[in-house]
Amino acid sequence: MNSLASRRFEAVIFDMDGLLLDSERPILEAWLRLAPQLRREDYLLTVGRNRPDSLAVLSERLGSEAAALAMYAQVDVELTQRFGPGTAGFPLKPGALALLQALRARGVPLAVASSTRHAKVLERLSLTGLIDFFGPIHGGDQVARGKPHPDLFELAAASLGIHPAKALVFEDSSYGARGALTAGAGVVLVPDLKAPDPEIAPHCLLLDSLDAAQAHIPDWF
Repeated sequence: MNSLASRRFEAVIFDMDGLLLDSERPILEAWLRLAPQLRREDYLLTVGRNRPDSLAVLSERLGSEAAALAMYAQVDVELTQRFGPGTAGFPLKPGALALLQALRARGVPLAVASSTRHAKVLERLSLTGLIDFFGPIHGGDQVARGKPHPDLFELAAASLGIHPAKALVFEDSSYGARGALTAGAGVVLVPDLKAPDPEIAPHCLLLDSLDAAQAHIPDWF
């Protein structure tokens, strides 16, 4: 059962895409438009996972790794034009900025553990103006195993100088939530494109949006 009510934490680790940034929808839309043979349910298998793991899924669905890599290149070009340097970046998710401001005002150390490549994480956070809220910022290409393995959360916790059990993790995907739970962290799950897996949900605090997290801050820190 979810036991966050009885736990206190020393830091927060955030996912990025689909949690802080409303990026998963335009990315999904780009994939489905540019690769019409790809079904929505096929693409959703990649949400929350790093590029190598996603590439394996998409290679199977698109017929070959070469086809998937070519489509990645097309999608990357479109997303860079719409949301890359020279733009305001992806929109923020509701409540994201207010929650970060509240946690910073309370002196809570903040980190990012995203499946997205590290350089792209830095770029997206910079464009949206969120980057200064965070200390350690990690991407999926900085660990050997991506979510749902715990490696990325263990790395973020180590960078914060704490045990993973002292970290509260905010995630939007069940892959990420599973990895954080395996690491021993507390998990707040704010679903975005996918409903939470039924075996994961009972072990997390489920919220409809980041706005709802503010009321819990005094209980957590």
